Order: sequence, then C-alpha cells, then structure tokens
Amino acid sequence: MPAEDNRRFVIRDRNWHPKALTPDYKTSIARSPRQALVSIPQSISETTGPDFSHLKFAEHDNDLLLNFNNGGLPIGERIIVSGRVMDQYGKPIPHTLVEMWQANAGGRYRHKNDRYLAPLDPNFGGVGRALTDSEGRYIFRTIKPGPYPWRNNPNDWRPAHIHFSLNGPSISTRLITQLYFEGDPLIPLCPIVKSIANPEAVQTLIAKLDMSTANPMDCLAYRFDIVLRGQRQTHFENR
Repeated sequence: MPAEDNRRFVIRDRNWHPKALTPDYKTSIARSPRQALVSIPQSISETTGPDFSHLKFAEHDNDLLLNFNNGGLPIGERIIVSGRVMDQYGKPIPHTLVEMWQANAGGRYRHKNDRYLAPLDPNFGGVGRALTDSEGRYIFRTIKPGPYPWRNNPNDWRPAHIHFSLNGPSISTRLITQLYFEGDPLIPLCPIVKSIANPEAVQTLIAKLDMSTANPMDCLAYRFDIVLRGQRQTHFENR
C-alpha cells in the first residue's frame, strides 16, 4: 500500500463492537450508560507515557509453565500462544507491553473471589507478560485454560479463553480483549461472544492452530495476531 494511503483517516466502524446494552449478557444491564456520553479532556499524564522499552523482565515472565513453579509443572495441555501486534495496515507495534491472565486447566482462577469447585494448581499462577520486539512479535508458553460456569443464566459456561491487555503509547490507550481457541463448541453459545453482531469480528478473537510454531513432543501452538487502529487518532466530533 502506498505511503500516502497509510496516513489517511479511516472512520471507525461502530457496528464492529458490541452494543453497551445486551440483555442476554446480564451484567451489561447495570454497566451500560443510561444517558449520553460526556467528553472529558485528558490530562498530560493520560496522553503521555509510560515507556515500557526499559522495563525489566524476569526470566520466566512469559512462561506460565515456570513462573509459579513450586516444585513441579502445572497440570494440563501445554501450549504456545504467539502472534504480532500491528496496526490496520500491517505496520508492527514494537515495544508494547502485552499482559495476559487466565484460569488453570480446570477452569479456576487464582483469585480470592473465584469460588468454582475446581482445585487450584499449586504450580500455576495464571499471569504473564511480554514486550513485543521490533517486528511487533510476542510469545507465551502456558496451559490451555478450562471452561467454567458463570452466574449469567442457570447453565451458561465460558469457553476456554485468555485475557489480554495491551498498553499503547499512553495510559489512556490501554486495550483489553480475550482470546478464544479454534474449534471450541462453547464459543457460539457464550452470551458475551453473542453480543458481537459481526461474525468477522468474532473471528478476530479466535486463535488458530499453528503447527509451524509447535514444539514436537512438547507443545501445540496457537497464533493470535492483534490488529489495532491506524496511525491517525480516532476522530472526535468536538475537534
């Protein structure tokens, strides 16, 4: 694509994201706004920094098989999750902090408010972080999380998923999303997923099996590329 095209403004597709109020997703009822949104000017601290390029990482920050080791390896299917963070034109986003958190193989989080009856794994913490390289690449090694029931409808289950957080050039540009796994039959049944009307948008949340990255006799691998907006900021009607 010519360089001049990379600088053009591309209008946001409001139908790509789910509506704030989707009654089948029960907690959206209390969280969705009842009145028109108000534009609040951002402070300097919100529009600048932090710079993660000098962040110090521990040896196993991106290896969830080892970063909570208490004398053994975690139980479950060992997997690799990798991909690229890029803008809508394929330009890599380097030195971006990627954080992830997930349930263990039984579907339970290491969190004080998680009361699911599945046991905790003494060797699995469920959190990791990585910094994208110059080509926007990241990689994690982990356990494939299990599905779990949640208090939405009487028998709703969350598909196996991993939460992702990405920090852009400022605090106000932090994005949070979820990764699902290709072929999971719970994906089309999930009320959260069904709140996304566009089937193509749902596909952007599904990691694909990637045998080229798998470790033989060790780990299967899934590829999950994360595509952000382009070089121009989102258009605001009041500017």
